[in-house]
Amino acid sequence: MIAETVCSAVSAAGLGIAVVTAYRKRFLAAARLAAYSLVPVGLVMTGVVGWLADTALSPTAWAGFGVLGAAWLLFAGTRAVERRRGGAGRGAAGRAERDAVAPAASAPSLGQAPRSTSRPTAGPRTGAARAADSAEDFSDIEAILKKHGI
Repeated sequence: MIAETVCSAVSAAGLGIAVVTAYRKRFLAAARLAAYSLVPVGLVMTGVVGWLADTALSPTAWAGFGVLGAAWLLFAGTRAVERRRGGAGRGAAGRAERDAVAPAASAPSLGQAPRSTSRPTAGPRTGAARAADSAEDFSDIEAILKKHGI
């Protein structure tokens, strides 16, 4: 009975604020406030508030929440242990996934390509050398784009 009265008062206050907001020509905000203020009355009318009041005062309901919390802790704990072990708890499926990939395949395919050492590293650079470097740079980019089908 008290919860219904409080929800009705909250809704009435929210609708009053929505009217004042609409009077200030802020109609979108007023509509949003009206929507929020109708929620408590809707919850009372559907019986959700009564159910929550019965649940909040029930020791059986609180024991149920405790059991759900313990189950959640067990799930979270087993997931943490499984991640720390590297997924070894999955059995044959986990081993098959790890064995399916060759050890050398973990190297990145777009890693640093070895540069040729025949290029001079010191001294003034001529226009032809700069053009060769830029052509080499563009050939790398073209190779990457062709690889992705662009």
